[in-house]
Order: sequence, then structure tokens, then C-alpha cells
Amino acid sequence: MRLKTVVIFSLSVLLLVSCKSKKRVTTSKKQRKQTEIISKKNLPKEEETVFTPTTPPKNASYQEIVANYITNYKNIAMQEMVDFGIPASITLAQGILESGAGKGKLTLKSNNHFGIKCHKGWQGERVYHDDDKRQECFRKYKDPRNSFKDHSLFLVNRSRYKNLFNLKKSDYKGWAKGLRKAGYATDPKYPQKLISIIEKYKLDKYDKQVLGEKYTQNRESTTSKTYTVKKGDTLYSISKRYNLSVDELKRINNLPDNTISVGQKLKIK
Repeated sequence: MRLKTVVIFSLSVLLLVSCKSKKRVTTSKKQRKQTEIISKKNLPKEEETVFTPTTPPKNASYQEIVANYITNYKNIAMQEMVDFGIPASITLAQGILESGAGKGKLTLKSNNHFGIKCHKGWQGERVYHDDDKRQECFRKYKDPRNSFKDHSLFLVNRSRYKNLFNLKKSDYKGWAKGLRKAGYATDPKYPQKLISIIEKYKLDKYDKQVLGEKYTQNRESTTSKTYTVKKGDTLYSISKRYNLSVDELKRINNLPDNTISVGQKLKIK
């Protein structure tokens, strides 16, 4: 009788331990599943406090406006590089180009720095803006940081951009060409425009900073280049061709007004 009691007690203990063990394993799997679901959310999380960028003076030149933009968003771009592997130089250059250094109409009314349209499945706020077609749907953000986050998610979550992530994180030229090839923009000069912005404002130094590498200025970016004015040229048309502002062209060439003549050589870099 005593032996029987001991056996029954032992079996009860083993059964209790086994049940507890199974319960712990089940909870662990559930937690892992929740974590996976959270990490796959497609919408950027709204920040608790809204980031307010500094604004340049009203009479600021385009170059000063760009410098102010870089100061505002360089740390955000570098953090996106840490989180997603997209070169900070590319993120900043795209932001400068797509948003007009934060001064574009779409950006001012929506905090959309990358011209990302609503696309199927977008559940956030939206605005309507004339682009390739009239009144197209664009994403709207309460906080400009969410535009940068959504830009990263946009590239990471679409298979057409996956080859870009095989490039070296310091290869901004490869990224610029790859974005155009993958269909981010229809402008055939899109890669050259991004590269020009990166080299003009030395944005690749932020890539080096994230990677912990020493920054060496690209000699090509400091090479002086000239353009010979042709019939029909204007300062505006030349500035657009080389991704400069009219004010910059005038300042570089010490021009008192917008008058130029055929055969005149203008510095463009």
C-alpha cells in the first residue's frame, strides 16, 4: 500500500512538471509570432512628439536653403542607414531633389519629401497634387521623420529594389543608377542629378560616418567645369541642365544680371 502511494505521488509530480513545461513553450512561440507581426507593419509609426525643422531666412540663396535642409535631416538619414542599409547620401539627395530642399508645394502641405504616391494598400492620410496627371494621390505625414521612415520601408518592401541592397553601402553611384533602373523615376538624368547633389554637398561623408570610415573628398567633385553658351540658351535652362539655381550660376560667374551671350563660357562647378 505504501509503495503504491509513493508511485502515484511520483507520477503526479511528473505530470505537473510536464504541463508547466508545455505551457512555457506555447507562450514562447506566441511571443515570437507577435514580434514577427509587429516587425512587418507597413506603415511608419507616428512619433510621440512632432519634429519641427528649422527654416532658412526669407532671403536665403538656394545653396543656403539646401545647407539648412541637410542640417535638419542628416541625422535622420544616418539613422535610416543604420536601420535599413540605405546610404544616407542617397536618402538626403533624393529628399533634396524630390522636395526642392523642403520648399516644394507637395512637401509643404504634406511633409512628403520623396514624392511617394498613395499606391494600393496605403491607409494613412493623403493629399492630391498635380504631377504626371492632375490631382494624383500622395501620402501625407504629420511628422517629416515619418516620410523618411516610409521612404526606407518603400525600398525595403518592394522586390524590384532588392538588388540595390547587394551593393556596398558606400556605393552611392551604384544606388543612384539602380534606383532609375528599378523604376523609381522616369527621368533619364535622375542618376546624374543625385550624384551631382551628393558630390556638390559632400553628402557621402555621412555614409562614411555611419560606416566608421575616414572621409576623403572626391577629387572629381572639386574639378572646375565650364559650359559654352549656345543659341537659345538662358541662365534658367542651363541651371536646370546642371541642377543649379539661377542665383548660384550668377554667383559662381560674378554675373550682375541674367544677360548671357552666345560663345560665353560659364563655370558650372
